[in-house]
Amino acid sequence: MKRLLILLSLCGGLALSSCEDELDQTPISNGNVPDFYQTAADFEQAMTAVYSQLRGYPDRALIMSELRSDNMYGVTAVGSRDWDPINNFANTLSINPYVADTWAANYSLIFRANTMLDQLTSNGTVTGSLSTRYEAESRFLRAFAYFDLVRMFGRVPLIDKPLLPQQVSTIPRTEVPQVYDLIISDLEYAIANLPATYTGTNIGRATSGAAKGMLALVYLTRSGPSYGINGPGLASNEYAKALLLLNEIISSQTYSLQASYNNIFSYANENNSEVLFDIQYIANGSLGASYPGQVVPDAYFTLKEIPFVSGAVEIKPCSNDLVASYATDDTRKTFTIEQGFTFRGITENRPFYKKYLNPTGRGVSRTDWPINFIVLRYTDILMMKAECLVRGVGGTEAEAAELLTPIRTRAGLPALTTITLPQLMEERRREFAGEALRWHDLVRSGLVLDVMNAWAPKDDPAGKITRNIGANMIIYPVPQNELSAAPGLYEQNPGY
Repeated sequence: MKRLLILLSLCGGLALSSCEDELDQTPISNGNVPDFYQTAADFEQAMTAVYSQLRGYPDRALIMSELRSDNMYGVTAVGSRDWDPINNFANTLSINPYVADTWAANYSLIFRANTMLDQLTSNGTVTGSLSTRYEAESRFLRAFAYFDLVRMFGRVPLIDKPLLPQQVSTIPRTEVPQVYDLIISDLEYAIANLPATYTGTNIGRATSGAAKGMLALVYLTRSGPSYGINGPGLASNEYAKALLLLNEIISSQTYSLQASYNNIFSYANENNSEVLFDIQYIANGSLGASYPGQVVPDAYFTLKEIPFVSGAVEIKPCSNDLVASYATDDTRKTFTIEQGFTFRGITENRPFYKKYLNPTGRGVSRTDWPINFIVLRYTDILMMKAECLVRGVGGTEAEAAELLTPIRTRAGLPALTTITLPQLMEERRREFAGEALRWHDLVRSGLVLDVMNAWAPKDDPAGKITRNIGANMIIYPVPQNELSAAPGLYEQNPGY
């Protein structure tokens, strides 16, 4: 898959910006879309282009989920940065660039997937098992985008085929259950038609195991409370459906825990036994990842003798509450978090994430790192199963605690005899710190309002969070540019 990404970088006609105003959808090529899809190689190139739209996902998710949560306190020291309003739960987020880009990038992915699906049906160039696999990959990625949209915005326009801009501008927001219907249908097709594993250059593509894991998470998310809003939770009580899929993944023995926590994220150990799905990067100047260093202050790069870095990155600290939550012997803490440094007489005491950062593996700039971003890993599968058990489905709290024993042992911690849902969420917090899961975990568990309102007074010394965190803040507003593009088509989410 990484070699395919290199090939993609040579094809400028497919390199669309992740910052497009995506409900003004643009074809993959500058000409007529059917004119592009002439050969099997064209289809392969187009399939890679669908994957490539995931490139900016980690950068957005770290701000929209991780910084939004009690894991980080991202307030700029000078002026105001685009991430400040997200940290501060401002009611002006409809004009925020991160919010707008999350909407736009997901719809760009959806458009590319829809175009691929349309061409597979109408073109006839690719047939048989390869056509089926391409369809399954495209539907997996479309489901990925819609799931991200639902978790961030609630109701969104449902578009399942490539449309012209004037057609898109007539489609209103669809109710959340109907969006989930498409997500579930796409993932079920992916489960039935994707291979369990790949070899060679195909490693990194979506697998049936990845689709099962994502569908299990969809069922867990739907099962969460509704909070009285049109958000991702439907109180649907589908834990048994999730548990069935999780047990299938575990019993397949396709995946396993890495012996060392650090080794999961090693630059020399990508696509390891713990990875169900990750986003692929190559440090070649154009296809590298920017997320590893986006929360890291410039001085740290200079300290690590990366002289080409200067002037644009400001620290986005971890919260003191997160740092204090680790037990003394928890080995994950020192790997995940840098707790300060002194450089040329300047001391930085605020902690920040360094989990994915290896200065010796850098590319040509601080936005050019080769390390893949892990979206779903086997530890999460075990912990999601534990979540079902503590909900009283398929087992007990004691059995849930037993599932966590190898995870805690790896972290240098003793086994637990029992575990509650809040305790499980705290275990997840430390295991997945810096992986952009925390906000969604809190929302899904029903703990988000209690946890965030208890946390803010402790970790907001600047007094930036000026209002009580209420249910309407669980999802983000529709971007203002989308409201303005088709006046009256969308209503804004309450609270914004």
